Amino acid sequence: MEFITSKTFSKKDRPVKVLQFGEGNFLRGFVDYMIDIANEKGEFDGNIVLVKPIEFGSLERFKNQDCLYTVSLRGITDGKAEVKNRVITSVADTADAINEYEKYSAYARLDTLRFIVSNTTEAGIVYDANDRFDYLPPHTFPGKLTKFLYERFEYFKGAPDKGLVMLPVELIDDNGIHLKECVNAQIDNWNLGEEFKKWVNDCCIFCSTLVDRIVTGYPRGEDESLWQEWGYRDELIVTGEPFALWVIECPKDISGEFPLDKAGLPVIYTDNQKPYKQRKVRILNGAHTSFVLASYLCGNDIVLQSMEDEDVLSFIKETVYGEIIPTLDLPKKDLEDFADAVMTRFRNPYVKHALLSISLNSVSKWRARCMPSLLEYVKREGKLPKHLAFSLAALMAFYTGKEIKDGALIGNRNNEEYRIMDDAAVLEFFKENSGKDAETFTEAFLSSEDFFGEDLTKVEGLKDAVAADLNDIRSLGMREALRKNLQ
Repeated sequence: MEFITSKTFSKKDRPVKVLQFGEGNFLRGFVDYMIDIANEKGEFDGNIVLVKPIEFGSLERFKNQDCLYTVSLRGITDGKAEVKNRVITSVADTADAINEYEKYSAYARLDTLRFIVSNTTEAGIVYDANDRFDYLPPHTFPGKLTKFLYERFEYFKGAPDKGLVMLPVELIDDNGIHLKECVNAQIDNWNLGEEFKKWVNDCCIFCSTLVDRIVTGYPRGEDESLWQEWGYRDELIVTGEPFALWVIECPKDISGEFPLDKAGLPVIYTDNQKPYKQRKVRILNGAHTSFVLASYLCGNDIVLQSMEDEDVLSFIKETVYGEIIPTLDLPKKDLEDFADAVMTRFRNPYVKHALLSISLNSVSKWRARCMPSLLEYVKREGKLPKHLAFSLAALMAFYTGKEIKDGALIGNRNNEEYRIMDDAAVLEFFKENSGKDAETFTEAFLSSEDFFGEDLTKVEGLKDAVAADLNDIRSLGMREALRKNLQ
């Protein structure tokens, strides 16, 4: 069977407007997918060049397929399981920043270039004083970007209209602000001059972004059957869920020149992304962290099973709609619509999201995702949110074990061992304390400022409620304790 190529799917010759650092699944199934739709609908008219910024990996598959590939979105739409396939035709070319440096750096001199997209992992946006301007290219992403911008500045003689718009999607808070700080630090470190620094700060735009879509990547084990169905060989298939959200916080309005929202895409332009981040962390991530440990101890192994478990589903809904949403400040309908979308995503039959995978580092996750909702609920309602309090007891029950082996505390579910993964100090605490009576264990856990940043035993009634829930879990079992909590 022949590869998918421009012989079978035609590509339109558009100006290259986007240089993308990173050629991985997420960018191709999220950013490039959206740009492709905006192109089709006549809202953008710009192609993308993918840059491989690190030594690892190969661009051979892109060359074999003329930079064409299929995105397959699988999930529930309007209550029904659905698969939507789209061939992406908006990637014009690729460049290896290390092995094709001249080709890569030449894009700095491209008149039509306007946007830089990046996903270099959370560790990619770092300043390294030892990085060097004369490296071809510099080692770090901020170093590469600084040199690229300098070459553009020099070539166009500092023309104000040749500044670029940076759209990092790395999963760190204020990613655009942090990237700009790293670039400015590198300018100073390399003595690139005040004129260039002024151009970067006045003529370039650094946006901070929030992205949300589960991209499951290449469908190993299914590829051959998909090729037979489609009639072409595609070794760059990207699978993901239909849901997507891209919040772009920008100091200047770029919606006119990057009008993805006009193509009906879920893109929000704002001067403050924090309410949207809070909504995602507290509702989506908070829901996960509040129910997965209880659900696992009820006998479930994946999120989908949890959604099909009446007891767990009731707990999820009452926690999200009754205790988390009332603590947030966006319009109630927006919050409920987002929560409804989260429930649909959790029911996705194509995503087998393991509860044990989500359980990793649950102590710090509970602090970041659930504790703010609990404390804000107490502040606003004057009483404890009983389901969020129960999630603490469920965490303690899940983290019960006497032995640390190969970096994991060993728990037990119905005589079946499971591995509890967290920081060494956290595991050591639970090894020493989880076998104690519920009141002593709860006191030690909730009073740990190392875990929570404050003493949670000072929250009125919380210690007694959590200890009582833990005693119920130990005496009744998780399922009956959960049902009691829901009464």
